[in-house]
Amino acid sequence: MDKQTFWKLIETARADAAADEVAARAAVLLALRPEREIAAAQQVLWDLLAESYSAPLWAAAYVINGGCSDDGFDYFRGWLLTQGEAAFTAALADPDSLADHPAVREAATEGVELWDESALSIAWTAHEAATGRELPADSFTISYPELDPAWSFDFDDAAETAARLPRLSALFDA
Repeated sequence: MDKQTFWKLIETARADAAADEVAARAAVLLALRPEREIAAAQQVLWDLLAESYSAPLWAAAYVINGGCSDDGFDYFRGWLLTQGEAAFTAALADPDSLADHPAVREAATEGVELWDESALSIAWTAHEAATGRELPADSFTISYPELDPAWSFDFDDAAETAARLPRLSALFDA
């Protein structure tokens, strides 16, 4: 499985499921594929998580969710994966553009957090459903990049955050 196939899987799941059921639907669809593709999907997922491991996106998650721990950032990126390739790519290119995302706007209005822990285990869930066994630990590797030191500031610093993420800050301070 490559990235494009993974994104097609997510898009199919999005078409078939409610917003909070995309990861579960993706796991069901993935379980129908050969075992080697399921394992490869886990590597693609981790590669996408590594791609999205950036301080600017973490700051955006912090603003959106009113705080964001290490695990919380993983879960936020899980949610972002379930939004599809276009939303994911746009958020990586410009985290402040998340201010235009309908779910983010709704979160600002309703005061809900955006995260999806189950998205991190799409391949694990699919592998167990398809084979009855856990996904082999040696079927993937995880390598996160260093965070940008230029973004090493306290995300609770409203003035600094507003200067770097003006649209999100305005949306969540309103």
